[in-house]
Amino acid sequence: MGVMTTRAAEPRDQHDVIHLGGETAVVVPIDEYRRLRALERRASPEDLDVAEADAVLQSHREWVAAGRPGAISHEEMTAELLGGHR
Repeated sequence: MGVMTTRAAEPRDQHDVIHLGGETAVVVPIDEYRRLRALERRASPEDLDVAEADAVLQSHREWVAAGRPGAISHEEMTAELLGGHR
């Protein structure tokens, strides 16, 4: 069984973030989840693309703000991509 921790998602956010088994999730009320799913179903493909891009950018900003945990050097990445060993 994994360890679960919680914290506020963002200072302005009223939802908790949980970490369980290497995954991170936001705890939201079921009505809010259902509303978000309904919005997703009704959104245009273009709106979904923009939302996905926004989410990726936000994730990148958080990664940079956290000090780029797990980042490796250019040389290490090149070796990994080209099948080399560290």
